[in-house]
Amino acid sequence: MKHTRAANQRIPRWAYLLFIILAAFVSYRILQHRAAEIKTAQPPARPVTVAKAITKDVPLYLDEIGTCAAYETVLVQAQVSGVIITRNFQDGSDVKKGDLLFTIDPRPYQAALDQAKAQAALDQLNLKRQEDLQARKVISRQDYDTAVANAQKSQAATESAQVNLDWCYIKSPINGRVGLRNVDVGNLVGPSTPPLVSILGLDPIYTDFTVAENDLPLVRKYLGGPNVKVQTYLADGSIAPRTGDLYFIDNAVQPGSGTVKARGVTPNPDRALWPSEFVRVRFILDTLKNATLVPAEAVQVSQSGPFVFVVKPDNTVDLRPVKPGQRQEGDLTVVESGVKPDETVVVTGQLALAPGAKVAPQPYPAPSPGNSKQSANSKSAM
Repeated sequence: MKHTRAANQRIPRWAYLLFIILAAFVSYRILQHRAAEIKTAQPPARPVTVAKAITKDVPLYLDEIGTCAAYETVLVQAQVSGVIITRNFQDGSDVKKGDLLFTIDPRPYQAALDQAKAQAALDQLNLKRQEDLQARKVISRQDYDTAVANAQKSQAATESAQVNLDWCYIKSPINGRVGLRNVDVGNLVGPSTPPLVSILGLDPIYTDFTVAENDLPLVRKYLGGPNVKVQTYLADGSIAPRTGDLYFIDNAVQPGSGTVKARGVTPNPDRALWPSEFVRVRFILDTLKNATLVPAEAVQVSQSGPFVFVVKPDNTVDLRPVKPGQRQEGDLTVVESGVKPDETVVVTGQLALAPGAKVAPQPYPAPSPGNSKQSANSKSAM
């Protein structure tokens, strides 16, 4: 008993205090080391570009290849025989309805008209005398009827001669552009000769295209609706798209090609579109109101189908299956389901991502209209 007390008296109290301090320090260092290990084990935030889903009215459409055709085509033909004495246009120039194109020597027809007028005047005087005699019952009814018939016949001959004289001055029947003339001044022409020149009406102009048989159910669904339009543009983008109306759609499928012919009427005030020129056609069927759109690059495809990564408020990502629709102007894609408006989606950098991954979002630079990647041949409908 005395020995135990002596041993306790040999360990001072400060030694216990020092032991406690050392133990606490060692425990702190161990916890700090473990925290550093945990922090080191967490992967760094992945850099990605992001954009917000937007809402916008967009068209539901089919993209086709087409050609233009003249709205009106006139082959100018001589109606009377004679020698051409003047040509009043330049090949390839624009003309208006009523502009003088050719003049056929009018002198024979002017002479025939003068003769017909003289005969008509003589027959009118004879008719007047016959009327006076008829009133006095001096002549028979047959003589009077003959005088009336002669006056009418000479009047008709005068009108016919006037028509022939008018046909000597060949005028444009439409507004359009003349082609290359087939005759020159000095040529003898007539009703049996080839056309003198052709005139094409270019404003408006027809846009001819075809619709695939597989797209007919969709077309029939919207045909006759107020939003059906035909948009025409050139493949090189040299002119802005021009929107016209659907003029005609055929009532039968072509057996060989499995397509249906269609035609639109397109404004062409600057004559930028020419007949037989190949064009791109966007057949607009309807307008989708308040459609949700995201950049086209945001939609990825896996074995389970299309999906996007949605960035949550804590900068982690969530994988969402989506139902994509058609691509639109500005390199955007319609998303029918899976994304809500104003949600933020990952546009680039998806390769290294997984659900729950931390990201460092950066704004996605919107492409300029000139560099927009449009799917010109996309015919998929929603």
